[in-house]
Amino acid sequence: MAQLLVRDIDEAVVEALKRTAAGNGRSAEAEHREILRSSLTVRPKKRSFKEVLAAMPYFEDDALFDVR
Repeated sequence: MAQLLVRDIDEAVVEALKRTAAGNGRSAEAEHREILRSSLTVRPKKRSFKEVLAAMPYFEDDALFDVR
């Protein structure tokens, strides 16, 4: 398995990582792995154009959009 070394991390970021790790019952290293994994591999499902349109609210009264 590959290794990753990250240098010059702000101390406040390191402390936040340690607090988050402790809150999740993990080591800072395990928390770091989980953050990288979830942010780089877990992607929301892409919606089709049809799904996006269908999710838009319907307004019967077009006067709501009158900008005059």
